[in-house]
Amino acid sequence: MKRVIVDFKKLSNAILDLLVMKYPDGFGDNDIISFKNQHNETIECVEVRTEDTIYLVKVSKRLVGAMEDINGDDEVHDEEMDIEPIED
Repeated sequence: MKRVIVDFKKLSNAILDLLVMKYPDGFGDNDIISFKNQHNETIECVEVRTEDTIYLVKVSKRLVGAMEDINGDDEVHDEEMDIEPIED
């Protein structure tokens, strides 16, 4: 399985939609994965999985805002998405 760390700026709409589906009410402290990068900086991410990839999406205020914007959009439907989420 491929593992990818992705920043909000490079996040595809499909992965953002999966995040909204997995965390419809937002994510909490228990959902955040923290680790140190090669520069000894603390990185905080939330995880979303597809059939072949585990995405760690870096947490930021912009990510939360984008998730809230999409969550308010009633026109997003599962059948419109190209990728399906994998349950943990």
